[in-house]
Amino acid sequence: MKRYFQEEIECASEEKLREIQNKKLVEQVKHVWDNVPYYRKKMEEKGVTPDDIKSVDDLHKLPFLSKYDLRDSYPYGLLGVPKKDVVRIHSTSGTTGKRVVAYYTQGDLDLWEECCARAIVAAGGSEEDVVQVSYGYGLFTGGLGLHGGSQKVGCMTVPASSGNTERQIMFIRDLNATIICCTPSYAAYLGESMKEMGLTPDDIPLKAGIFGAEAWSEEMRRDIQNTLGIKAFDIYGLTELSGPGVAFECSEQNGMHINEDHFIAEIIDPDTEEVLPEGSQGELVFTAIDKKAFPMLRYRTRDICTLTRGKCSCGRTFIKMAKPKGRTDDMLIIRGVNVFPSQIETVLLEHGYQANYQIIVGRENNTDTLDVHVEMTPEMFTDDIKEINKRQADLVKGLLSMLGIKAKVTLVAPKSITRSEGKAVRVIDNRKI
Repeated sequence: MKRYFQEEIECASEEKLREIQNKKLVEQVKHVWDNVPYYRKKMEEKGVTPDDIKSVDDLHKLPFLSKYDLRDSYPYGLLGVPKKDVVRIHSTSGTTGKRVVAYYTQGDLDLWEECCARAIVAAGGSEEDVVQVSYGYGLFTGGLGLHGGSQKVGCMTVPASSGNTERQIMFIRDLNATIICCTPSYAAYLGESMKEMGLTPDDIPLKAGIFGAEAWSEEMRRDIQNTLGIKAFDIYGLTELSGPGVAFECSEQNGMHINEDHFIAEIIDPDTEEVLPEGSQGELVFTAIDKKAFPMLRYRTRDICTLTRGKCSCGRTFIKMAKPKGRTDDMLIIRGVNVFPSQIETVLLEHGYQANYQIIVGRENNTDTLDVHVEMTPEMFTDDIKEINKRQADLVKGLLSMLGIKAKVTLVAPKSITRSEGKAVRVIDNRKI
């Protein structure tokens, strides 16, 4: 069985990987300086020029990029190539409704698909496998990323997209799908649905699953593995960096290997912005060293984790990132979608409400739920059920347009949401992740 997609890179020595990173970083900084005026200005403000960056050791001299830079530069401010060289975009939501739009040249797509191909092979995939991609397609990166990776490996690729569970199960059984790619919550739901249909793991051909786009626990991994009779592998990515495949789990299922020939990872103290030594817990920062259309330098992911480098039983030498333990901002990931409280505030204000609300996130039948309790103002307070239902429906529609997912809205009496030191408790996350 094939163990690696690109063995010479995946098992390269630390010295060789550093040599690759040094060369690509120098070239990338020059590319950004010449083609991205927004970032060039940030470099000039910090007193840095491309001549100051001679190796990875100089990376700390460069300024950071954050989600606020993506908002301020929307839509084309961080584009690094002429629009005629862009062959595709992907997008995810931003903090106030402005979307993060990521651009790709054909070369960018090729390297992204190679990263996903490595993840599939690490999960035991080969050209003999049938890979069912049940992530959403379209602007979301999940579907098309793993789709391209599967084709790179040479697998029969089933672009099932998300939803329509009965059809998903039919294809798994009829086409003998051996690997499934989707969110972990959907994998758990598939398992429950199969159980309700009277199917056991012996009745389905799946051997592995590649799951990402949302947080999930080791307990959830065990449940999925038992229900589906598979090995469940984690995958990590961000639209800003390309999508899933920035890092992936191997047979050890103990941390994700970062594709270091394409991405340089750092851990920083989120308050002081100081780079921390290997093994320290802090905020994960990524530099994409060969993505040309959307060349992120020192992008602050807001994810909290650790990086460790050691011998891995799979033979790969890439540094590992631990499963993120939380975030330094207020972003929630709900059913694979980025949700910011500020987006909900925007919708409420547009509909004439004050920003007194509470977000309650839960999980039912292994699917995330999103409930939003909204205080009515004294002027609009009413006990007319018909009127309340109409107002709730209007807010549901507005939130769906802003977030891309449906929320349940409950209007409540003025001042009924508990305050703490004068402020509402904005988010209650009841998921066990």
